[in-house]
Amino acid sequence: MLQQASLFYGGRIAGPVGAFAQWTYDGIAHHSGIDNTDIRAAGHFTRDDVDFIYGVTVNNNPTVSDVWNTTPAFGFPYASSSISLTPTASTLIDGGLAQQVAGVSGYAFWNRTIYAEFGFYRTADQMFSVFRTGQDSATPGGVKRLKGANPYWRLAYNREFGPHSLEVGTFGMIADVYPDNTIAATPTDRFTDFGLDAQYQYITISNAFTTQIAFIHEKQDWSASFPSGGIGAGPTPTNPTDHLNTLKLKASYYYQRKYGATLGYFSTTGNADAGLYGAVPVTGSANGLPDTRAIILELDYLPMPQVKLSVQYTWFLKFNGARFNYDGSGRNASDNNTLYLLAWLVF
Repeated sequence: MLQQASLFYGGRIAGPVGAFAQWTYDGIAHHSGIDNTDIRAAGHFTRDDVDFIYGVTVNNNPTVSDVWNTTPAFGFPYASSSISLTPTASTLIDGGLAQQVAGVSGYAFWNRTIYAEFGFYRTADQMFSVFRTGQDSATPGGVKRLKGANPYWRLAYNREFGPHSLEVGTFGMIADVYPDNTIAATPTDRFTDFGLDAQYQYITISNAFTTQIAFIHEKQDWSASFPSGGIGAGPTPTNPTDHLNTLKLKASYYYQRKYGATLGYFSTTGNADAGLYGAVPVTGSANGLPDTRAIILELDYLPMPQVKLSVQYTWFLKFNGARFNYDGSGRNASDNNTLYLLAWLVF
């Protein structure tokens, strides 16, 4: 089964302007559209002991401009099944705005040590509509619609010494979201996401070891949806505020850039809200909790740099609030365990 096919462009467009652009065909939905896309103008200044990289990026997914694999846009797992069940809850910055917004950020990287980025995201409409090509923006409750300009930040410390490298940083955003994307003349709900991350790498010709950790805390302020009991197709929370915490851990080892193994863990926890996480068969939560925990094991074989063969197993320890009978209809978390086989071809 062809799950996905993508066309990529990465490189210079003209002068200091370049792009990483992706167009993806979904073999399950039989639909195509723009994927993660980052267009930027960059400069590089060096003199004596100064190495300074700076620029401006325009992109369609918060964290897609990041250069480490700890943030959501390019975090592990890098590929997963399109037909397996996914947990009900996730933070907004963790894919909740992907290919729905357009952002402009300025960034700087000083002496390969301090990285800073700050910018704003808005709905990808009008002149920015190309950044959400293929998205259904007309269906109520579909893509997200933001009010005005919403701040995004990224700050990281990087240290490289021999074959080792270490990064520690923070990222986040504040977003005002209309409850129903088709109704703009309403109050908005506010999502405040704050993340911490770290990465360690040891890379030689024969060995590559990488470990990463990311934590995201999200505060959800239902200023519009809670007092109204729901606007249009928007959420119907039973609390005025909620929160989510997401933790992701991952360690991988590659030998001779051909044989690899990765062990990952993710956890999402939050307070109970029956209005957001209701008791419905299969996808619901009987206790109104969003809590999910899982372990991911992946084995990779690259017979050549352009071919990757993988087997991935996801083992759910908890799903939508419970390990057993999580939906109130007899379904257990382990019923969502997934074995995924992948052949990745690049040409």
